[in-house]
Amino acid sequence: MKKKDLLLIIDMQNVYTAGQDWACCRIRQAADSILRLLSSGAFEDVIFTRFLASQSPSGVWKEYNRVNEAINRDPWKNEMMPEFAPFLERYPLFTKSVYSSFAIPEVQKAARSADRVAVAGVVAECCVLSTVLAGVDAGIPILYLKDAVSGLTPESERAVQDILSGFEPLHVRILSVSDYLSGRGGAR
Repeated sequence: MKKKDLLLIIDMQNVYTAGQDWACCRIRQAADSILRLLSSGAFEDVIFTRFLASQSPSGVWKEYNRVNEAINRDPWKNEMMPEFAPFLERYPLFTKSVYSSFAIPEVQKAARSADRVAVAGVVAECCVLSTVLAGVDAGIPILYLKDAVSGLTPESERAVQDILSGFEPLHVRILSVSDYLSGRGGAR
C-alpha cells in the first residue's frame, strides 16, 4: 500500500548559500536534490519552513538576536532561495523563530495526518536535527533524506547521521533521494 508522505523542506534561505554568513557546505547539492523531489510528483503534501528571528525574544534568544543583528535585518538573506519560488506559489511557507519546524502548529497537524515525514533542508546540525528529534518525540516516522540535507561542514553532517542512526529503523530511516524515489526506502 502506498504511504502518504509529507515533504518538509526546512529553511532553504539565501543566508545558507555559498559565500554567505551561514553557508552550508553542500547547499547546492541539497537544493538540487530537493528540486528533484519536488519535480518528481512523489509528494502531494509539501511544506516549506523558514527561520526568522523573534521580534520579542526571551532567554538566550536575546543574545542570539544581538549577535546576529545584521543577518536578521537583511531581507535578502532571510528570503527563500530563488529556485524554490515556483513551488512557493503551490505549497505553503511557514515561519518559525526557533530551530524545530514542529513548533509550527500547521506542521504538527500535517505531520499527524501523514504516514511519514520526509525531511530535507538546512542546517543539518541545528534546525534539521531539532526538527527530526521533535518528530521522533511526537511519534512521527521520519525519513532523513541525507543528500537533500546540508550542514555547515561535512563533519557535522556526518555527526548528525551518526546520531540519527541510533534511532533507526523504528523512528528514523536515513536514505538517499534516489533510494526514496525508487521505492528502496520502504513502501511508498
